[in-house]
Amino acid sequence: MAASSAMRRKLAAGALAAAEGGPGADRSWRLSLARAARDQAHLSLEVAWATIDLLTLAELLELPPERALVAILEGPGDGLGLLVFSAPVLAGIIEMQTIGRVTNLPPAPRRPTRTDAALVAGLIDAALSGLQDELREEADLVWAGGFRYASFLEDARPLGLLLEDASYRVLRAEVSLALGAKTGEVILALPAEGRGQRPAPRGAQAEPAETGPAFTLALGEQVLAAPALVEAQIARLTLPLAEIMTLQPGQVLALPQAALDRISVDGLDGRRLATARLGQTQGMRAIRLTLDPPAETAAPAEPAPVAAPIGTAA
Repeated sequence: MAASSAMRRKLAAGALAAAEGGPGADRSWRLSLARAARDQAHLSLEVAWATIDLLTLAELLELPPERALVAILEGPGDGLGLLVFSAPVLAGIIEMQTIGRVTNLPPAPRRPTRTDAALVAGLIDAALSGLQDELREEADLVWAGGFRYASFLEDARPLGLLLEDASYRVLRAEVSLALGAKTGEVILALPAEGRGQRPAPRGAQAEPAETGPAFTLALGEQVLAAPALVEAQIARLTLPLAEIMTLQPGQVLALPQAALDRISVDGLDGRRLATARLGQTQGMRAIRLTLDPPAETAAPAEPAPVAAPIGTAA
């Protein structure tokens, strides 16, 4: 009995862990940062090491190195975070995007500019988006997902006024650019209190969009909104092709079965949908339906044969 209860507790704990995801932001950040550098800047970036820590705002403010680019990030629940590129890393990215290669020269002793920020903004967003995708089934998604680039600072001094006085999860990575041409630090700091979406349970499969109720409803609305052409016919004639080829203006075609109170309303397949009476409304020709559509099994109306010869109008 005790063994059975213990087994049930283990299974329940496993199910709960699966529903909450699992930690993995440090590993996911390595992958997404390298992929973003490759895809956005055609730059080879390798992460030598990475750590994740829980820091106070005061501790976080001591991390940005001198002349680093400090990018402000916006996320769920009006949360603010930051991403820091040290001067060598920033210089390597800028060199790759401007001259197509990373040099071994030390970075210029200057502050980052708005142009620098514009050149790396796409890479930042790609890295953050990749991090979110990597964490879609991980518990870390709740605090690491949903952030995007918002602005930048020339130096880190105003950070104490911008950021909330709270705890932050800080990912620090030492990176190598272009096989060691430049090395430096990348720092990602996000509010520790998770305000984003929770991860999907592991192994859960969402209902395909092509088969869900919403898709069925939308498809039905599209079908019902599609144009459908119907024809109001006074009569149908069947004539030999030779006679049709000799038709001339002024000739009269006899309509022996035509009646203005028995107009056939047909679909494009020739199937009769209703019977109507000819009239007018608001100065325009119109028809009034007089009979309900026949059963769907009814055969299409056959054209009326015309035996009378074609004559000349009197």
